[in-house]
Amino acid sequence: MSVESSHELWVERLGVMPYSQALELQRRLAKHRIDGSVAQDVLLLLEHPPVVTLGRSSKEQHLLASPELLKARGVELFEVERGGDVTFHGEGQLVGYPIIDLKRHKRDLHWYLRQVEEALIVALRSFGISAERNPGYTGVWTAGRKIASIGVHARDWVTWHGFALNVSTDLRYFDLIVPCGIQAVTMTSISKELGRPVSVAEASSVVASAFAATFGLMEREVARFASPEFVISNP
Repeated sequence: MSVESSHELWVERLGVMPYSQALELQRRLAKHRIDGSVAQDVLLLLEHPPVVTLGRSSKEQHLLASPELLKARGVELFEVERGGDVTFHGEGQLVGYPIIDLKRHKRDLHWYLRQVEEALIVALRSFGISAERNPGYTGVWTAGRKIASIGVHARDWVTWHGFALNVSTDLRYFDLIVPCGIQAVTMTSISKELGRPVSVAEASSVVASAFAATFGLMEREVARFASPEFVISNP
């Protein structure tokens, strides 16, 4: 797809943000994207303090830790509207929330999921990591190990929720759950695969560029959506 100057991807890096705050921000952004007051597609890039989220397909048995144990480990718990099962977010993990108007692209959520996977596969290739899809599942793997999880929601063809790419994540947190409901899955990270530290900031730059290219958009860095009352006109 050719890049048109009028079709941009506004990328904002939000640092470490509590899950509840990010969830409310996504919902507000999606509402404004639907009504057109946010004029372009948006990609929020951030990290969360430790949190387990339960998607619409979550099974009770896939949460292995009790609420008491989660609290003792400093892990929050949320039930949310995204698709998919249970997952973990924590510092060292790059979380991306694309607020994409699929009416500008293709009105097909399966296509959208494959595009998100492709963007992550392209980004990982930049690190020298050969990544792939796993037929029958959503997400990204490398050599049979899962490195990125994806769960989305959409209304009026505008998406929110998104992806979680393990960069330097403490993978022991995944022992608290059955990640994405996949039994015996092995989780990995960029740092573990490369055998060297990789920062979330480094990964976020690569992912933002790959995401914009995959969706045929012009990447544009912004700093406007973190405030409680963000400005909704063109930057």
